[in-house]
Amino acid sequence: MNKLLPLVVIVGPTAVGKTEVGIKVAEKIKGEIISGDSMQVYKYMDIGTAKPSPEEMAGIPHHMIDIITPGEDFSVAKFQQMVERYITEINDRGKIPIVVGGTGLYIRSLLDRYDFSPPGGSSSKRVELERLAAERGNKYLVGLLKDVDPKSAERIHPNDTRRLIRALEVFQTVGRPISDFQYISNEGSPKYNTAYFGLNMNRQELYKKIEQRVDIMIARGLVDEVERLVKMGYGVQNTAMQALGYKEMHDYLNGLCSLEDAVELTKRNTRRFAKRQITWFRRDSRIQWIDVEKRSSLEEIAGEIASKAEGQFYYT
Repeated sequence: MNKLLPLVVIVGPTAVGKTEVGIKVAEKIKGEIISGDSMQVYKYMDIGTAKPSPEEMAGIPHHMIDIITPGEDFSVAKFQQMVERYITEINDRGKIPIVVGGTGLYIRSLLDRYDFSPPGGSSSKRVELERLAAERGNKYLVGLLKDVDPKSAERIHPNDTRRLIRALEVFQTVGRPISDFQYISNEGSPKYNTAYFGLNMNRQELYKKIEQRVDIMIARGLVDEVERLVKMGYGVQNTAMQALGYKEMHDYLNGLCSLEDAVELTKRNTRRFAKRQITWFRRDSRIQWIDVEKRSSLEEIAGEIASKAEGQFYYT
């Protein structure tokens, strides 16, 4: 039987310290970082996505950062395909791949059995759905989708017309929701020898860190970053511009709210996002949780993860 490739995964809510810990772990176990964040793939979006700077990367190779423009489509299926290749290549170099991020579905697509190839749709149904979108708007499409595939309706952004139409098209063609073709199982043989860790902390302390991070992003020029993106032709019609902080600052730049309101909305929406992340990851019994507040430093956490990972890889 082929020996499973080693893989370290570090997850947790936004602002908990995953990026710093991941880099320190990579230094200790000769690793390379793979971003598991759905928004760090986009170029020109640095401040709001909290990408590590070249200095913060500390010479550690990073993958899945700055690979497409904000106008291009990206999906969990593409993420899965690309990262599975990186995992193999990094192991072939004698290094350990370390996936660091908080996009739950992206992480799960690596560890569990997913099939991202639903059957072909129907061009006639697609044209009809496009007509409905043009005449009645995306809200109407969301309503239709909620009736037949509530999971997809919750996951797909209301402004993402293409994906709404695709989900409805698949259901109308084969009578099954598109979500049925995605998740297969986390049971059976594992895909990798995965050392899986989650970082967490007291909820109120986490919320304070989130609010501080948003303030830092504003001070570093998040508004200017969004303004540059708008001048480049990107707007809320692009999925990338729906990211936390970007939509709110876009609304401010368009006079829909004050800067103070945009900042408070960003903080509120990020807190809510962090809560959803925790709920998602808490459902996965494979994760070894580490309470950040009960450790003296991120260095200590990195040492703990490195030690456990190396022990697991050595004895399996």
